[in-house]
This record gives sequence, C-alpha cells and structure tokens, in this order.
Amino acid sequence: MGNLARPNSNDITQTTNRSRDVVPSSGLCTRCIDGCTGNCEIFKTTFRGREVLYPSPFGTVTAGGDKDYPVDFSHFNIQGYALGAYGLPEDVEPSPDNTLFTMVNTETEIGREHREKLRMPIISGALGSTEIARANWEHFAVGAAISGVVLTCGENVCGIDPGLQLNDKGKIVESPELRRRVEIYRRWYEGYGDIHVQMNVEDTRFGVAEYAIEKLGVETIELKWGQGAKCIGGEIKVDSLERALELQRRGYLVTPDPSSEAIQKAYRDGAIKQFERHSRLGFVDEEAFGREVERLRKLGAKRVTLKTGAYPMRELAMALRWSSDCGVDLVTIDGAGGGTGMSPWRMMVEWGVPTVYLEAMTYQLCEKLAARGAYIPDIAIGGGLSTEDHIFKALALGAPYVKAVCLGRAIMIPGMVGKNIGLWLKQGNLPRTVSAYGNSIEEIFIMYETLKARYGSAVDEMPLGAIGWYTYVDKLRVGLQQLMAGSRNFSLKTISRRDLMALTREAADVTGIAYVMDAYRAEAEEIISR
Repeated sequence: MGNLARPNSNDITQTTNRSRDVVPSSGLCTRCIDGCTGNCEIFKTTFRGREVLYPSPFGTVTAGGDKDYPVDFSHFNIQGYALGAYGLPEDVEPSPDNTLFTMVNTETEIGREHREKLRMPIISGALGSTEIARANWEHFAVGAAISGVVLTCGENVCGIDPGLQLNDKGKIVESPELRRRVEIYRRWYEGYGDIHVQMNVEDTRFGVAEYAIEKLGVETIELKWGQGAKCIGGEIKVDSLERALELQRRGYLVTPDPSSEAIQKAYRDGAIKQFERHSRLGFVDEEAFGREVERLRKLGAKRVTLKTGAYPMRELAMALRWSSDCGVDLVTIDGAGGGTGMSPWRMMVEWGVPTVYLEAMTYQLCEKLAARGAYIPDIAIGGGLSTEDHIFKALALGAPYVKAVCLGRAIMIPGMVGKNIGLWLKQGNLPRTVSAYGNSIEEIFIMYETLKARYGSAVDEMPLGAIGWYTYVDKLRVGLQQLMAGSRNFSLKTISRRDLMALTREAADVTGIAYVMDAYRAEAEEIISR
C-alpha cells in the first residue's frame, strides 16, 4: 500500500519528529522524553492549540493531502496501438500523413442546451474567498480566458467583501470584489470556457445568484455540496478583530468568538493572532434541489452546475440522479486526495472517498442511469490531478460520461509563479532556476512571442501569471495530443475505457478496467490461433 501520511508531523503544519524512529500508527517518536524541545504536532499543539489544525502559514500556502492510497491513477497505464485512427474528420482517410499528433483535437463542449465550448477539457477548482484567490485573481482570470478553459469563482466572495452593500433584507446591492472578478475575466474572454459563480448556504442567503446574473451578466451558476478536501463548510482566517466582528455580524460562524471579552483580551495580548470564518453545513433535499435549479433558470442562468465532494456512494447517487432529473448541465465530482490551503490538515488527509474509487462509483451509477434511458449530465472529475496523463486517464476511466477534469492547486501554481517572476525581474533578483533561461520576459517565457503574435501590444497588459497559466495549459494540450495520438484517438469523444490497463489486480477489481495480462487477450489468442 505504500507509506501513509504520518499523523504527528508534516511540513504543512511545520512540525517534525525528533526521533529517528517513529511509531507508524500514532506518529509518536519511539522515544518521547521529558525535556524535549520539540517540534512534533503534539508539542506544538500544547501551546498553539487549534492553530495546528490548519496548514501553515494559513492563507499563503496551498496544501495537498499526502496519503498514499491503495489505488490511484499511477496504477493504470495508457494503451498504445500500432493500427487504427479514431475521431478524424469524416472525409479524412487514416494514413501516416494525416495522423500527426498535432492534428489531435482537444476541444470539447459541456452543458445541455446552451453548450459551453472549451479549448481543453479543463475546469479550474473553485477560487473563492481565500487570500490566494483574491491576490492572484487577475493572473488566474486572464490566464483562463486566453486559454479557453472554465474559471470557477468560488464561494463566499461576496460575503467577505469589505465593500459589500446589503439592503434592509440582507440581500446584495453591490459587491465590488465579485464585480472586479467578473469584469477582469470578461475583458479577455474569447468565447471558449466561461466564468462559473459558485454558491453555498450563505451565498444563497445573500442573493449572490440574483446579483451575479442580473447585475453582472453571469451565465453559469454552480451549486456547491462539498469538495474533496473537507467535509465541513469552507473557512478562511482573518487577522483583525474588527474584521472578525464584521463577519460575525454578517451571520458567519467566527471562532474563537470575537465578541468574547476573554478572546478579545487574548487577541490584545498577542496570544490569538487570527480568527476563523466558517461556512455552514448544507442539507440536501431532493425537492428543494429541484426548486433551486428551477429558480436559477428563471433568474436567467443559462447553465446550472453542481459541485460535490468525496462523499460515499449514497450522496453520489443523489447528486447524479437529482441532476439527471433536473437537467443539470454539469456535475463536478471532487475526490479525496485533492489539495487546498484552507482545510483542516488531518481532515484533508483522512476524510472522504479517494478520486479513483469515486470515479469508479460514478461510472457504475452512470451506467445504471444509461440503462434506464435517463439523461446523464456531463461529468468533470477532480482530486489530485496535475498532468496530461491524469487528464487522459480520468477521461478514459469515466468514458463516455466524463467530459473534463477539475484542476485545483496545479492550475494555481503557474499563476503564482508567473507573478513572482515579474516581481523578481523588477527586483533584479531572479533565482537561478529562472535566470538559467534568460533575464527578460521574452527569454524566460517560451510562449511570450506566440501570445504577442496573437494579441499584439496588448500582451504587455497581461499579467505574467496569465502567461504562465497559458504556458502550462499549452504543455498539457501538447502532452495530451501525444498520448491521444499514441492511443489512436484524434478526438476526445473517442477515448474509451479500453484505452487503459490496470497494473494491479486491486486496481482492476475497483474499476473494472482490464488487468494488464488480460487486456486484449481474446484478440491476441485469436491471432495466434489462426
């Protein structure tokens, strides 16, 4: 099964074991001595308490669960073939000259009536009320728009907006932050992808959908049930007592209680440095879900999507069946093992159904819906994905139902790296990892001249994080084209489960993908027996 996450020390909580030997089950040092100066998790928790629940430094890092699951995408390989070509235009006869990998089409569409075109089958993880999302939004939004992929604006953006204006009924009149986010994206939007605005319990109460659709022209609203890194509502931290009290007045759970005199004293003493703002747990109900989908459509949403997390098969079945009955356009299913900077660390590691298992369940349930002749929403799979082979495997494992993948931490990194390269250039302090390629934007960014040819002088108005995002997506596109050409798939819609082989019996048992020694055995034996 491999090494599992050690429960008492991790770089993400900035804790370490002192002892060379560690008890596997508890994570405690085999020799725990009175007088130890630390720094295991229990040592640090003794005086910092609840702070140690979270990745550190909170708000400036992203974090991914590091548990090594019995089955993950590395336990499958992609089949390559010596004949055939599928997904070519109807008037093209396959030959070595018209099956170059650069001819592979990576475009797709998602949605039901109002189809959404994508240049790559990629949806960003929800970039919501986190500080990383706010501070890097321009890089992410422009990058998504010019790359032609979906950008998801996550939960609580309005709720924590310092400039939020509410009417006497507690409904949004104006949210400068959400307006800023939508307008930045729309400036560079080219007809591929879209900005999806997500809603949780508080967002619904504030009237985010009404504001986003009627005032900002948003066309896609995503309902949120959960995600793969946490089984509670989303949280952020704030380091101001006044800000904590403001969020409490807006109806959020804020801990520790900023209105408590003892907590205020601890804050003034410097012992409490931050407050947590939490969202509420949602409670799903079939009739209420149907009413909400219909309400959003009446408000003017062209597409209604659902984001659900690493829940067991029962909740997955509810998500799929109810979305089928309501005609939901897309269901994004996020497996455990994904990454975030805002989830309690042990919850991120130990909660939920891992991605491969969850996708296997999704396929099985979709097959049952298909057998009944039911409508099946387009599916996107997320949870620890980052490379072109992950994209291929996720599409193949869930074929023909999975149409896209959801990338979280992986697609945020290029935005942050590109931004920081710009800062390092201004400071004249490029790290050697970057300066090895040059000392100017033109030398460093391999896609800069491509973008300049496409946008002219406007390329200089693009934040460098957007160029980084575009460059990363281009690498995924070319890598995916190569894998698809090798498996003789020249269109995404022809990728199938037969294009994978399971490398272990357990992987085959979990997913139904043929074990490597069984895949294509019948065809092979027929050839040999002729």
